Amino acid sequence: MDNIERFRSVFSFSPTLDRVPVVEWAGWWDLTVDAWRAQGLPDSLTTADAIRDWFGLDRLHQTSAQIRECGCPSAKSHGAPIILDRADYNEIRPYLFTETCLERTIERFGEAAADVSIAGSAHWMTLEGFFWFPRTLFGIENHLLAFYDEPELMDTINAELCAFYEKVIARLPAAYKPVFMTFAEDMSYNNGPMLSKACYDRFVLPYYRRLAPLLQAKGIKVFIDTDGNVEPLIDWFLEGGIEGVLPLERMAGVDVPRIRRHYPGLLMLGGFDKTVMRLGEQAMRAEFERLAPVIASGGYIPAVDHQTPPDVSIGNYRIFVSLLNEYSRLAAR
Repeated sequence: MDNIERFRSVFSFSPTLDRVPVVEWAGWWDLTVDAWRAQGLPDSLTTADAIRDWFGLDRLHQTSAQIRECGCPSAKSHGAPIILDRADYNEIRPYLFTETCLERTIERFGEAAADVSIAGSAHWMTLEGFFWFPRTLFGIENHLLAFYDEPELMDTINAELCAFYEKVIARLPAAYKPVFMTFAEDMSYNNGPMLSKACYDRFVLPYYRRLAPLLQAKGIKVFIDTDGNVEPLIDWFLEGGIEGVLPLERMAGVDVPRIRRHYPGLLMLGGFDKTVMRLGEQAMRAEFERLAPVIASGGYIPAVDHQTPPDVSIGNYRIFVSLLNEYSRLAAR
């Protein structure tokens, strides 16, 4: 069974799966890579794909849609606003969702499918979501107020974003066959949702309902990427046709076994507590034992619950990969 077959098999709860994919889905922080270079990681490994190969991980390649033209105004600092109102939006609108963006997006997906340097990779497609994208325009604080202060503008932004994605999905190259996609959202934090159910129902849910069937018709599993405590939102996501969730952050209280008990058909990726990785083999094995019944149940790929921190030595990371390989085979039992 090859890499792509494994992804499709685990996401379909196949009884013939030999093992789950062994992946680091999010790549690595610069600080982590810098620390590992001092510990023996070759300087010649300059891409996440190359580092994955060096550690013996399965290949997973992410490609994102382009929704902004070059030259689009950007925030002056992290979380700062680009727009405050409809007049500001109208000023930057010529940079958004353009025909050039559409053509470049389709080219990106075609290039990923044809790239011999990542042959054998499972492909993963990312779209900025309907909570995430307006936040990049309004800024973090103003975005939360915009649900109430600028509801019609929020409707306009997300309707236009959704219409652009419908064009993208309709034109996906035949050779580009992602095994799953993520809506990048980050709409939850340590204590749960960042918006009310009423706001979700108006400003987010309708667009999942429009896009999820189009993606699923092309054989693409539909995931949400949202950090923090995602558990209170799972029912919300299921209403929109969402099939899976990542990264399932343990520090926010997310519990993968509990999710599996309540949602036996939910697809999951992540969930391994990154804070134990620096503690050595015994601690990491205990964490895998916690996750083992879910691995064996199918529909779940265990992986670091966001990104490997820089306090994890290269030696401990090698132990993690070895254990990940060991426990990945529970799915075949």
